[in-house]
Amino acid sequence: MKKLMILGAMLGFLIGATFGILQECSWPAVLWRSSVAAAAAGLLLRWWGKLWISGLRAAYAAKNAAAIAQAVPADTKAATPPAPATFNRKK
Repeated sequence: MKKLMILGAMLGFLIGATFGILQECSWPAVLWRSSVAAAAAGLLLRWWGKLWISGLRAAYAAKNAAAIAQAVPADTKAATPPAPATFNRKK
């Protein structure tokens, strides 16, 4: 996750600096805009990375569950447990 955030910050800084130079801003303005772009891009790439990793984990878990379900013969599968008993308490 840290690597994705650093990558996003570097890309954001590069994009911010490029646009600042193309707009012919002063160097303090270019540095300010690049820093803000770096922070925003770093946070955005961290958020996207978390979503991406959670999607990969879910797909891997689904693949493993399907492989296990296919490997276990149908007659040896455990029956579903009965529903828990409910008690009616009188008040």
